[in-house]
Amino acid sequence: MTELNTLTEISSQGVATVTLNRPQVHNAFDEQLTAALTNEFQQLEDNVDVRCIILAAQGKSFSAGSDLSWMRRIADYDENQNIADAEALTELLRVLYECGKPTIARVQGSVFGAGVGLVACCDIAVASEHASFALTEVKLGLIPGVISPYVIQAIGARQTRRYMLSAERFDAREALRIGLVHKVVGDETLDEWITRLTRHITANGPYALAASKELIRAVTAQPLSAELRADCARRVAEIRVSDEGQEGLDAFLSKRKPDWVNE
Repeated sequence: MTELNTLTEISSQGVATVTLNRPQVHNAFDEQLTAALTNEFQQLEDNVDVRCIILAAQGKSFSAGSDLSWMRRIADYDENQNIADAEALTELLRVLYECGKPTIARVQGSVFGAGVGLVACCDIAVASEHASFALTEVKLGLIPGVISPYVIQAIGARQTRRYMLSAERFDAREALRIGLVHKVVGDETLDEWITRLTRHITANGPYALAASKELIRAVTAQPLSAELRADCARRVAEIRVSDEGQEGLDAFLSKRKPDWVNE
């Protein structure tokens, strides 16, 4: 029986957990894992019962980057085949980054190459104190081109220059300092912290969460122009008169829980 590259579970609270399931190769990437993850996130995006998504990994590592067998195959690819292969990973990162559901990276062990890209694409990242990170592509004479927009957005150009050019490994505390992760916790409390976050998230309006993510993307790095201010005002007005906005306001004024809270 072929082992699945990913495992997905959805709780009764609408929390989906997508788990990288290649522990024997430290969850390294190949074309099958890329395709499986893309498909999983697209399906969860369309599933109205899913409120948020946890990205986790089996075994000692979150992801060790590129799979050696896959790298042997692409060594013989021509330029067009390489473009197609890179575009597949580009699509996965886009799907994850633009997902309308809040995403949380549950990070442990080694996180290299494309694994760093996955963490950077998630809305929230919580790391074990023993996690370690590296952008090691230049050691192989390559570049982390596909993940670079997300990494730069997460940690800034200045920190990216250091770690992309040196390819040095850095620990979880440094990942916290530069903004790649939001919280560093002990191994034994990692799941507790993830559960705490999902409880906060699932208490919020599903449409408001998606609209907030879209708002962040629309506002980030934009000049504070009249057009931007008008767009923000329009977004507020639209959500206030939406069914969810009306339910949330009524619940607040009536001192009751809104209908999306599932307890």
